[in-house]
Amino acid sequence: MTSEAEKSTGPRHIAIIMDGNGRWAQSRGRPRLFGHHAGAKRVREIVEACPDLGVKYLTIFAFSTENWKRTQVEVAGLMGLFRRYIAKEARALKDEGVRVRFIGDRVRLDDKLVGLMDELELLTSDNDKVHLTIALNYGGRDEVSRATKRLAQDVAAGRLDPERIDEETLPKYLDTYVLPDPDLVIRTSGEARISNFLLWQSAYAEYEFIDTLWPDFSPEIFAGLVKNYGRRERRFGGVIA
Repeated sequence: MTSEAEKSTGPRHIAIIMDGNGRWAQSRGRPRLFGHHAGAKRVREIVEACPDLGVKYLTIFAFSTENWKRTQVEVAGLMGLFRRYIAKEARALKDEGVRVRFIGDRVRLDDKLVGLMDELELLTSDNDKVHLTIALNYGGRDEVSRATKRLAQDVAAGRLDPERIDEETLPKYLDTYVLPDPDLVIRTSGEARISNFLLWQSAYAEYEFIDTLWPDFSPEIFAGLVKNYGRRERRFGGVIA
């Protein structure tokens, strides 16, 4: 059990790059989609662990703009998995007080999946226990490009004075405009790169790169990383006296 003092010093918003599903499955002689199904089950456990750890916001990287380069079989399987996950988990997420949002470009996604995403967002819109954001067909550069386009349209229409644009302006056009920036970004599977994830928002986030493959990422490991975060000194460019 996490104490109230630990909660107050812990990360309020955690973002996770869930990596290693395919390798986890292949190491067991199973197809990559088997690992993705195992990874989807792990998401539920991590979401359920958040309240006791003081984590109010959880953002997970489910499918990137670059993941379309994977085989057609794997992409089709992932899209089917997303549809089944939403349909299966919708009522539980609603009942457990989880508010769900999706970020990313929906244009390339099929209509049935987009419809399920819209329904889940509406169904959970009054919840406030945990805010779960799912990045689906998401890329940081793509997000900034789309945000910049909307910003330019507002300038062209006279709704925004270009002389008043500063670093506080662009975030209002990002997919995450209603969310606080992440305090901690975790990447599983031993890779030490950010893979185009929350580029603007993570400017001052702490990072944890761990060897554990995502299907093996337990609530206990999660709790340990939250505890480690509380030991870090957050300077944000300044100096602690």
